[in-house]
Amino acid sequence: MRPSPHVWLMGTRRKSRELALQMLFQSDMGKQNADQVRLTFWREQGSTSPDVRGFADDLFRVATDRNAEIDELIERHAEHWRMERMAAVDRNLLRGAVAELLAYPDTPRAVVINEALEIARKFSTPESVHFVNGVLDSIGKELETKISSK
Repeated sequence: MRPSPHVWLMGTRRKSRELALQMLFQSDMGKQNADQVRLTFWREQGSTSPDVRGFADDLFRVATDRNAEIDELIERHAEHWRMERMAAVDRNLLRGAVAELLAYPDTPRAVVINEALEIARKFSTPESVHFVNGVLDSIGKELETKISSK
């Protein structure tokens, strides 16, 4: 029996977010460009549903295409933290979540943040969950203010 569409969509999106994090991590730590990552990452993943792969690719593309803007936002809202001093998982999780906030403004900010926190719980440390929450909440509020003032 297939889960309800809501549960299925959330599971699909979560898996995509996790894969996007892994792609960003590979790019960051392996010093690989986006094309190199896409080529090697998907070859190693094996079969992935088109929906999962599509959303992961979209998040990765936005995060890499808008890298300078995203990193500037993160550094500005992560008081007293430079990107290179953050744990690699945390900075790449933040990059993926900020990419989603920028590219998918119809997705509620709380959903993006909660998903990032669940992924942080899985891949990072308990302290990171609080850090990621604070940074994303601050960035999300700024982006909402910009959107509402247009």
